[in-house]
Amino acid sequence: MTSFLLPADNRYLSAGLWLAQIAVALVFAASGLTKLFMPIAELTAMMTWPGDYPLPFVRAIGMVDLLGAAGVLLPSLTRIRPWLTVLAAGCCVLLQILAIGFHASRGEFSVLPLNFVLLPLCVLVLWGRGKSMPIKERTASRE
Repeated sequence: MTSFLLPADNRYLSAGLWLAQIAVALVFAASGLTKLFMPIAELTAMMTWPGDYPLPFVRAIGMVDLLGAAGVLLPSLTRIRPWLTVLAAGCCVLLQILAIGFHASRGEFSVLPLNFVLLPLCVLVLWGRGKSMPIKERTASRE
């Protein structure tokens, strides 16, 4: 029986995974930097929930977003502990599920489309880098 994925398909899957990782990282980085550095009054004008929670909580969520961005991309790029990409993608899936529940419970349905786009992208990275096309760890160079 032949393999489900032909060599050309592997190339497309690899490119798709890299694009998904980059997209997830960019969105999470932008979100994290916004929550970390934007003044709370401006942030509350953009999204209502930050005004209802303490500033340290909002900044912590920003840090979580930024760590997710780094974790989804950097371990794969450097090939240093690439299993961390899989772990980060799993955490991003959980974060999106929690964000969907949080925003839905507050009636903030206008932000849900972004969560519903990010969730399958994070699942794709989780599946792709965990099962289908894991990144091989860099081997130590011998000197």
